[in-house]
Amino acid sequence: MPDLAWWAWALLAAGALVVGLSKTAVPGAGTIAVAIFAAVLPAKQSTGVLLLLLIVADVFAVTMYRRHADWRTLVRLAPAVLAGVLLGVVFLWFADDLWVKRTIGIILLAVIAITLLRRRFVSQVSAGGTHRVAAATYGTLGGFTTMVANAAGPVMSMYFLAARFEVKAFLGTAAWFFAIVNLFKVPFSIGIGIITVPGLLIDLVLVPFVIAAAFLGRWLADRMPQSVFEKLVVVFTIVGAVYLLVV
Repeated sequence: MPDLAWWAWALLAAGALVVGLSKTAVPGAGTIAVAIFAAVLPAKQSTGVLLLLLIVADVFAVTMYRRHADWRTLVRLAPAVLAGVLLGVVFLWFADDLWVKRTIGIILLAVIAITLLRRRFVSQVSAGGTHRVAAATYGTLGGFTTMVANAAGPVMSMYFLAARFEVKAFLGTAAWFFAIVNLFKVPFSIGIGIITVPGLLIDLVLVPFVIAAAFLGRWLADRMPQSVFEKLVVVFTIVGAVYLLVV
């Protein structure tokens, strides 16, 4: 078991709770978990540890919202996401921890820009002629950010919000999107050494927190108004992004 201080374990447990909530109630909150794990663990190791916890949470999210996905949107995003993931694999193969941290910061600067320009993107995604451009832009950035830092939540949240999905459709589409993408990332993550045995031991300790938070998130989603949901997604996106920039 990795030798971590008690406060580090407490922070990781809090991050695991955020992972569960982000998958079943407030997707934008996932960036806070990225920030916590990157602050406590080495950058590359944090990516691998967090990936496996996200997959556990994906199982619950898909089970809870499996009937609410918009598959046309997922198919439209697929080519760009694949390209983005492969770019992320190449980057992680050559980058050290310092470069990974710097890149996370740059990525999240872009996320903040997307958040601030959300109204503009709403009109673009809603217009039929620009679906492909929006899907290519968000999909490529989402694929790269999820591979490098598990930080695609804010990017894809902005896309799904711009598509004007109601709460359950948003959560269902996001659940299937990340479940498929995260499983696709596993062989690459093992191959480049960011999934490790010490990381697996950390995950074993944290999984119960993810599961408990996933059920709490489901309870919250059933009682959350659409307007509150959208505001929480945007707020958590900005807060998580700003925090990670100073890690």
